[in-house]
This record gives sequence, structure tokens and C-alpha cells, in this order.
Amino acid sequence: MSRFAAIAAALLIALAMPAGAATLVPPGNRNAEQPAVPGGSKARTAQTRGTFEGKYAKIRALIAGNRELQAKIRKAAGAYGISPLHIAGALVGEHTYNVDALDRLQTYYVKALSYLNSGVAFAYEGEPIEDFVARPEFSACRSESDTRLWSCRERVFDAQFRGRTVDGRAYPDNRFGAVFFQPFYAGQTFGLGQLNPLTALSVSDVVHRVSGYPELDMREAGEVYAAIMDPDKTLAYMAAVIRTSIDAYRDVAGFDISGNPGVVATLYNVGDPVGRAEALKADNARRRAAGQAPRLPEENYYGWLVNDRLADLAAIFP
Repeated sequence: MSRFAAIAAALLIALAMPAGAATLVPPGNRNAEQPAVPGGSKARTAQTRGTFEGKYAKIRALIAGNRELQAKIRKAAGAYGISPLHIAGALVGEHTYNVDALDRLQTYYVKALSYLNSGVAFAYEGEPIEDFVARPEFSACRSESDTRLWSCRERVFDAQFRGRTVDGRAYPDNRFGAVFFQPFYAGQTFGLGQLNPLTALSVSDVVHRVSGYPELDMREAGEVYAAIMDPDKTLAYMAAVIRTSIDAYRDVAGFDISGNPGVVATLYNVGDPVGRAEALKADNARRRAAGQAPRLPEENYYGWLVNDRLADLAAIFP
């Protein structure tokens, strides 16, 4: 058995969790070659005269060379019942394809403090997010927990506001998170885990319950930014995002993805695990009705790299 195969097999055993009728997604990539990397990621890397390989080496070295960070990753992973490889995979994906890793974690602590009292707010053209989601269109979402609550709100926004004019106000044909939760510039993510504010809010109840951090408030944007910029707290939010993704695919779509870090990393990259799990469930229901085999979750370009480098990452967490 190759070293990679041995690691993959061990990972499956280590991550095995009660999944009822859930179908285990096997380790490794479903795609023989890496899916296309988006042009935006290529452009950002070219602007810094870097390469994806160089950026991967930098974030891998940051993790491998910092025992304190390794210990924090292990602690966060243990608290949320996931493998540290899932957190490492998300870190590698974000800092390979989105931003360069900062050389010193202390820089993130300094940035966290700067955002805390920045006076920033989540709003669109003067309409605060708390007023927007109080509209009657969102009434069906109010009984949901945070993860499903914000997923529900995203769906309502897409169906009834995105690209439309409602009550005399035109809403952009853009994502909910970009319209209301990125006041600095569209597409911005923050901190070691490169989280966006909407993602952090969606797992705030989980992080409060497991890690004891105060629940985030959409009316206090500075506190949201400070939380995701803090290297200690951001690992808890990363772990919560990963945990909820694994749970959503098990409970909604009927797949246990815990033994495939590339698929887990893909969901960390694309977001909305509940909505995507529901879409996969509906697609497979149609496939079954047509006599076709179900479609397994599969990795994108970002998750493909994680699976491809799994042995390299596993060496950091023996």
C-alpha cells in the first residue's frame, strides 16, 4: 500500500462517525486532472508575481513551522469533532488561491483590534441588515437556527430581491453576502481562515455553544470583523463551518464526506453547505427516478489540491 493510500485509509477509520444510512464518500479526487482555476485567482496571483506552487509552499511552511499554531489547530479540531487535516486543508486552499499567508500571526491580532472600533456597518444604501431581514418576505426563516437561518435568508434574497426593484429600491444582481456584508469591497474575506462576515454569523450559535465565545450580532459589524481576524477565534469559526458542512451533507444529502478532505475543503470554498446539500439531494432524487446512479459530491479546483497534497499535509499532523 502506498503512503497516500495508507493515510487515506487511516483517515477514513479515524473520521468514521455514526451516519445511519449515509453513503461514505471515498477518499481521493473524482477528477483525474485539476478542474480549472478561476481567472480571478490567477489574476491575484499574477499581480503579486507569485505562483500557486509558491503560495502553497508558504502556507504549508507557516503551519509546519509553528508548533503553537499546530496545537491550536488540533484543539479546535478536537472541540468540533473533525480532523485537523480539514482545517489545514482550508488554510492551504485559501492561502494558495486567494491571498498570501502573512509571515507572522501577530499581524492578524493587530488587524483584529483595528477592525473592532472601525465604525463599519452591514447595510445596503442606508438600509441596515437588521431592518432588511425584518421584512415580511423573511418571515418563514425566523424559526431556523443560525446555519439554516442565513441559508434561508440567502434563498429569499435570491428569489425576491436579487436584480429586482422592491419598494422603489433596486438591488444588485449579486450575492446576498456581497450586497450587505462586504462594505469594504466585494469579495473580501478576512483573517487566517479567510472568512467572510456572513459565514461567521451563520455558525455563531455553534461557536458560542462549543467554544463559549459571545454570539455575534449583525448590528455590531466591528465585533464580527474582530472575531474573524483573531487567529484564535477564527480557528473555532473555521472548525464550526467545517463541522456544519459535514453535518449538512450527512443529514440532508445522505453522504458522509468526513473522510474526503478535498470535498470538505470545496464546501469551505464555495459556502452555503445546506443549500448545496439540498440541491444535491433533489438532483439525486431526479436521477433515481430516471434509473440513474446517484451523483457523489466531488471536489473543485481548490479541494482537488487538498486531496492531491494530503500526504504532505498529513506529515504535519502525524
